[in-house]
Formats: sequence, structure tokens, C-alpha cells
Amino acid sequence: MTSKTLLILLTTVCIPVMAGTALAQQPNFSPALYADGAVWGTKATTVLPAPRGNNLRSFDKLFVIVNGAPGQLPVAEAAPGNPLYNGGRWFTHTVMWTADGMSAHDPLPVLMSYYDIELHYNLGHLAIAPGSPAGGPPAYFECPLLPVK
Repeated sequence: MTSKTLLILLTTVCIPVMAGTALAQQPNFSPALYADGAVWGTKATTVLPAPRGNNLRSFDKLFVIVNGAPGQLPVAEAAPGNPLYNGGRWFTHTVMWTADGMSAHDPLPVLMSYYDIELHYNLGHLAIAPGSPAGGPPAYFECPLLPVK
């Protein structure tokens, strides 16, 4: 068999196989979390070890609201396009609406940005604790944000 014939044969076999593999590994573009006022999708999660030394700054905070409004998604500290975004390395925090926050809002607002989290925290409407709630994502993980399509 000539090298040209072998190349044509390999190309005919490999392109459909590679295309099928690429389609099987497509990321999920459905809504997964809010960041900077927009909804974002994600890709597979990779658990990371807790940071040591100064690398805690290489993580963005991910806020999981355990008693939020219907349809509330987790809220990220930053998203792609924000100069403070760290590329999808997350440190999970558990967030709960306080009694004061619940009585101040009827219905509870959907929080969609770090600004929303800070605003309500400073008003005493939210309690925030580092770490993941039971059944939540890992405390530290990597998961890039992708536009929802």
C-alpha cells in the first residue's frame, strides 16, 4: 500500500471517530450559576487540594445559597471578562438568609452577582461561612465558566 493510500484510509477512518469523540465530550451549556449579573454554564469539576501559603488568592469564591429564592443558583465572585476572574478555581462558601433578611424581603430576591452578595451581607441579611454545605460542591475545585447557549 502506498503512503498516499494509507493517508487517505487513515483520514477516512479517523475523522468520523474524532468527531464522535468531540461530540460525546461537549460541555453542559445549561444554566449552572450566576456571576457578574449573568448566568453561566460549566464543564466537568476537578477537586483541588486546599491552598497552601499565598495561593488562596488564586481562587474565586463560589457562594451556595441554601435557603434562597426559587430558581436561585450559586453565585460566583467573578466571571470571564472580569479582571478579578481566576480562570475557574473555586473556594466554596455556604450562604444563608438571616431572619432579618427574610423579614426585609417578600419574596426573597434572586442574587446574581458578588455585588448582590456583599450588599445583603453588609445589611445583615446574609450569613456566610467558608466551606461547602452538605451535598454541595467540593470546598476547593476547578471548573471553568462557559456562556449559556
